[in-house]
Amino acid sequence: MHRVLQPPEWVKPKGYANAIVCTGTQIYIGGQVGWNSDQVFETEEFIGQLQQALINIKRLLSEGGAGPEHMVRMTWYIVKKDLYVSKLKEIGEVYRSVLGKNFPAMSCIFVSSLVEDKALLEIEVTAVIP
Repeated sequence: MHRVLQPPEWVKPKGYANAIVCTGTQIYIGGQVGWNSDQVFETEEFIGQLQQALINIKRLLSEGGAGPEHMVRMTWYIVKKDLYVSKLKEIGEVYRSVLGKNFPAMSCIFVSSLVEDKALLEIEVTAVIP
């Protein structure tokens, strides 16, 4: 079981949680990039890579007996800030279409590059099954 920690005097965040407390079986998903199960990038476009990375995350959660509702933490690594900022609406739409309205504690970090040269983003997830 997990519970969002939200001080009553704080403005409620949109699309993420500031903190979550939980107990149960933990799943740690290493950084997922926007390639398919054959490790092939089918697109060089940010939203397409994001969608594939989220699909990969959902598949790994399922393999562990979990779903998006069990996510308690996400860390996003993105190579270009403008790719993220300019596409916030599309990011939200793709996120909700793949993972639903499950908003864990999140951090977004802008980096100069990733190990996979074609990758525009990489996402780590922690999930807890009650």
